[in-house]
Amino acid sequence: MVDKFDQCFEWLRGNEGGYSNNPNDAGGETMWGVTVAVARECGYHGNMNEMTVETAKEIYKARYWRDWMDCAPMPLAFELFDTAVNSGPGVAARLLQRTLGVAEDGTVGPRTRAAATARSPSALWVAFVGVRLEYLTRCKGWPHFSAGWTNRVAGNLKRGAAALEG
Repeated sequence: MVDKFDQCFEWLRGNEGGYSNNPNDAGGETMWGVTVAVARECGYHGNMNEMTVETAKEIYKARYWRDWMDCAPMPLAFELFDTAVNSGPGVAARLLQRTLGVAEDGTVGPRTRAAATARSPSALWVAFVGVRLEYLTRCKGWPHFSAGWTNRVAGNLKRGAAALEG
């Protein structure tokens, strides 16, 4: 059986791709979606365009994956992880809380978990995707990245729907 993080990471690779250095991206130079600043904070000091997938995976596991994502069913777990990578783990938690109608403190504790457990997993996933897309449209990067972010979310919906059917 494939580990949930491993499955989510493989899906994430489809969203993040390889090397990028877009001047409109606040993250600057990236490889596999890992920004140069995060890479340095996590101990990687090589050339960004030479970062291995294995190094990126270690950084993602340490920096963006949370234990509460392990508890979420697929494809919600992936959407939470993808949001954490794209917008930060705190944003992922707050958007989940917004979706659930509980206090948005950025900490997924007993109240958030209980509210999530009380919802249909597929309905919660779809509602979360809607909240996430609303959030993205309000981000300052929207004018530059709207097409990419919309395609990312659309791809997540297709991948998630296929996983639910399969």
